Amino acid sequence: MKIYTFLLVGVLASRADCYGQAAKPAAKAAAMSQPAASLASMTKGLQKFDGYFPFYYDPKTGKVLLEVSRLNEDFLYFGSLASGVGNGIERGQSSSAIARFVQVGGKVLLIEPNLDYRASSGNADEQRAVDNAFAKSVIWGFVPVATEGSKVLLDLTPFLVRDSQKIGERLSSSGFQGPGAGLMSPGGARPSVSYRFDESRSAVYLENTRNFPKNSEFEAMITFTGGASSGGYDESLAPDPSAVTVQMHQAFIELPDNKFRARKFDPRSGFNQFSFVDFSAPINQPLAQRFTVRHRLEKKDPTAATSEAVKPIVYYVDRGAPVAIKKALIEGGSWWNQAFEAAGYINAFQVKELPEGADPMDIRYNVVNWINRSGSPRAFSYGASYVDPRTGEILKGVVSLGADRHRQDYLIAEGLLQPYEDGKPVSDQMEQLALARIRQLSAHEIGHTLGLYHNFTASTKERASVMDYPFPRFSLQPDGHIDVSDAYATGIGSWDKRAILWGYSAFAKGTDENTALDNIMKETLQQGFRFIPDIGGYVHPAANQWDEGADPVAQLTKLMAVRRHVLDGFSEKAIRANAPMATLEEVLVPIYLLQRYQIEAVAKSIGGQYFTHALKNDGQAPTKMVEPAVQQQALDALLATITPAALQLPEALIAKVPPRPSGYPGSLETFSGFTGPTFDPLAAAEVAAGPTIASILNPERAARLIEYQARDSKQPGFGPVVEQLLAHTWRARPETGYAGALQTVVNNLTLKYLLQLAADYRAAASVRGQALLEVEGLQKWMQTQAKRAHPTQKANLLFGLSQIDRFKADPSKFTTPPAVNMPPGAPIGMPNMDFMD
Repeated sequence: MKIYTFLLVGVLASRADCYGQAAKPAAKAAAMSQPAASLASMTKGLQKFDGYFPFYYDPKTGKVLLEVSRLNEDFLYFGSLASGVGNGIERGQSSSAIARFVQVGGKVLLIEPNLDYRASSGNADEQRAVDNAFAKSVIWGFVPVATEGSKVLLDLTPFLVRDSQKIGERLSSSGFQGPGAGLMSPGGARPSVSYRFDESRSAVYLENTRNFPKNSEFEAMITFTGGASSGGYDESLAPDPSAVTVQMHQAFIELPDNKFRARKFDPRSGFNQFSFVDFSAPINQPLAQRFTVRHRLEKKDPTAATSEAVKPIVYYVDRGAPVAIKKALIEGGSWWNQAFEAAGYINAFQVKELPEGADPMDIRYNVVNWINRSGSPRAFSYGASYVDPRTGEILKGVVSLGADRHRQDYLIAEGLLQPYEDGKPVSDQMEQLALARIRQLSAHEIGHTLGLYHNFTASTKERASVMDYPFPRFSLQPDGHIDVSDAYATGIGSWDKRAILWGYSAFAKGTDENTALDNIMKETLQQGFRFIPDIGGYVHPAANQWDEGADPVAQLTKLMAVRRHVLDGFSEKAIRANAPMATLEEVLVPIYLLQRYQIEAVAKSIGGQYFTHALKNDGQAPTKMVEPAVQQQALDALLATITPAALQLPEALIAKVPPRPSGYPGSLETFSGFTGPTFDPLAAAEVAAGPTIASILNPERAARLIEYQARDSKQPGFGPVVEQLLAHTWRARPETGYAGALQTVVNNLTLKYLLQLAADYRAAASVRGQALLEVEGLQKWMQTQAKRAHPTQKANLLFGLSQIDRFKADPSKFTTPPAVNMPPGAPIGMPNMDFMD
């Protein structure tokens, strides 16, 4: 579902988020001598949890006492947000590092060494020199409450009950879209917010505080109080937005042995990397050392072309998932065995139901969790991993899937199929489509926990990867029905097999591994595979989320035709028997916005750039401009999506959507509007047209258009693109009635985004200059047209002129009202989230 993606949990980045506040003593002691109390006397009557680090829980005080006998011994310290806030502070964000308990005088310090900088030569003097050159971090300081020989007893409670993920800062930051989101003060600024950690409303959460032979797991409920000081709350933030409670998880985990063999990193492979600076590297080698994040997997017989694994990779699916869902999760996850078979393994990847009595928090189990939550169907998913920061070895894969992930697919299918006809049985096509997506989703998220990034170019090579974000495939048949039987692919993709071959192949003794890996990559490139992950962003025409097929323009044209056909016949057959007619809107939303992701895909061709993660002499072209003719086709296709004909809804359909009845309030899943309780088709049109216009007038795209035309006069340039946009909006032949009202909506959006661009201090000066030139020309045209325009058109022109005047009065202070909120609608859950969904 954002993550933004593979959620790399053990790599050496941004540890500050994990450790939160600076180290401080758990208690102030007047004397630093060792306490005389024994462990037995201090833990008498307390509930003991045996395991990696034994600990005790006092139900009267809520305290956790930790028994430490592993002083000076490294372990993996893991921290994560177990339940999120939403709006960017999402469940699953996490990080980890090596840590150790060290006794210093009368204190015990939890210290994180700096593994970003190392000397891997094995020379003790070199290692000491590097260790002394860079600061360590004392994560926390404890005064022991008891000692007994080599053991110390620590009050772990203040360490657990704190803002370990620094959520308070993010809640209070100006960029947080929480309280007051979408609300603007008269001056245009968002309400300021301030949240602080409230210890009185925070406590250890015992239900998820457990112990195992190789890991000790702790969780706390953490509450932040405060809110918007300038007024206004986002009620979706929490039931009481002045008190926001989340759950933060921390763990101490045993490190594996030192037999894992790190594999070099290749940016073309599709795998995540971990890196460090090695000051003992030879002078002819770079200091930055990069390696691949992956599971440990070895053949029983490395000399055999195919062999069983010494220890298979096994994933376990949540026993609590509904039966049909559980079956689909197991089936989809098991697809990965096809890739491991292609890499020479026999049954080396397995997916099973979690054994009864087994705990998913046990480090020994890779798990696929099915998580129920309240709220809208806008659920989540992510694939995370516990990773050894020393080597990049994945110790445990954790997939978390929101229990409503499949319902958005079901909703899309209801709109496409209109299946609820009186007196006729309801087809099971919707359920089959949703389960097909669950299979693909299971494979996708497990792929992240195997070490893989997204590959957003896979859709151009016939569904080559489950690591893409797939849009459901459907087609309009000659008899008028929509065929959804091939909505999602079955089985692992051809790119996925190549990726696993590179990342997990075992080589016979004496083989030069790096040479063998290079040969695999050479074959992969020769077969036409390309890997472009999230970095494809808004640039690469072939790296797209939620798209389908090799030709973005052709797919957009197809989607618009299907959309028009479904909208023209849209009726109460889209909702179940006895459902309020107002609920037609929920099913209408994903159909009316069916083209939203393909618009983004098509827009990338305008001022876009094909690029590869080419290495020196690997035969790939590093960059390539898009042909001017292709850019023109893309612009034509985009402009066709904002015409009145494309945006209008049938009058019969509008008349069937009444205000919401009691018990069925509007939600994120419905359109916002300006007409009070009634359905607002013009606001819906604004939502649909906004992405197209914003895409065309994107400041980075504008800068590339200017740059590319300067380098190649055949490129379209920014000014001519804007001129075509204005020709299809403001300067188009005026319409009347409903079509005219839609035209007004599109005109106002066009001017809004053009003025925003001219006022954007972050945009290139050349972009702002050309935007100003276009505004100047449009203003003169408006002034001329206003003298003889029809009253409806004249009102539009006068409003436009007033906006330009307001902009010119002080461009540095010019702001525009926020856009009408677009209902979320990614085919598999949260918009642009999948955290690696």
